[in-house]
This record gives sequence, structure tokens and C-alpha cells, in this order.
Amino acid sequence: MAATRVDVGIDCADVDAQARFWSAALGYERSGSWEQYLTLLAPAGVSGPKLVLQQVPEAKPQSKNRLHLDVIVGDDVDGEVERLIGLGARRLSDAFEEAGTRWVVMADPEGNEFCVCRS
Repeated sequence: MAATRVDVGIDCADVDAQARFWSAALGYERSGSWEQYLTLLAPAGVSGPKLVLQQVPEAKPQSKNRLHLDVIVGDDVDGEVERLIGLGARRLSDAFEEAGTRWVVMADPEGNEFCVCRS
């Protein structure tokens, strides 16, 4: 049987801080928590994967993420980058333009990489 849904897990040192960041960044809402897990869902009527934040004891490796989120925005990539910096993200690259799209590589407050992309 094929998968019917994809959830995205994010390892964290501080799940509450990461939940505050990703909730504000994506407009997601807390759905619940259990032991070291905290779940965020897209708001009602909006399609998006469930984010499962998992508290782990080890630090993030210094290597590049092999899997990352692409945060798709309208044409104002730079405005969204600045908004996310205000929430605690860091900009890791200049803007890239390729294959008709534009994106900037960012890191959340714990260093997990993601991209802000023009839709």
C-alpha cells in the first residue's frame, strides 16, 4: 500500500522554542505533545505536512542538511527573509535564481536549513 500522507520530523534541542519559531514562520498551530514530541499542523483549510518536533540530546551535525523544507512565498522573497530573521532565523546565502525561481537558504534558530522560495 502506498503512503497516504507525509509528516516532517525536525530534531530539536528545545521543542518549545522551535514550536514558537515554526508556528510564527508558517502560521501553523500546536496540535499536541507527548513526552519528547510536539506536533504542529497547518491551519484549517490550508494544505501542508504535519511537523513533528522531537527533542533529542545530540547537537545538530555541522554538515549540510540532506533534507530540508522549502517555504514557498509570493514574489517578495526578500521581505519574507527579513520577517523570518526577525523571528530568529539566519540567512545563509545570497539569493539564487535558477529555472525560473528565486530562493534564499536560511537556518532556523537551531541551525536546521530551509529555503525561502518564490512561488
